[in-house]
Amino acid sequence: MSDLIINVRSMRAEKLLGRILAGAVRNVGFDDLIGLLQALGFKESGGRGSHRVFVRPGVAEILNLQQVRGQAKPYQVRQVAALIRQYNLDLEEEP
Repeated sequence: MSDLIINVRSMRAEKLLGRILAGAVRNVGFDDLIGLLQALGFKESGGRGSHRVFVRPGVAEILNLQQVRGQAKPYQVRQVAALIRQYNLDLEEEP
């Protein structure tokens, strides 16, 4: 992957991280939230139908996400923000 694509992706994740930690949980794109979770080290571990399940080593909770018309559900964005704070998660460096 080119450095430019990785750089744009990490900037987008960093901006979204700041937004949701500031409390902006509405109008969060589902794909953007998935990108943020991946940048935080979460891996998709399955799901059925419209549900997508994410796990991360060192995090006891499992995230079960579902989109509505391309947007993440606000209560699920709040769950992600709470886990980021609880486990003091930070964006991982790209190799």
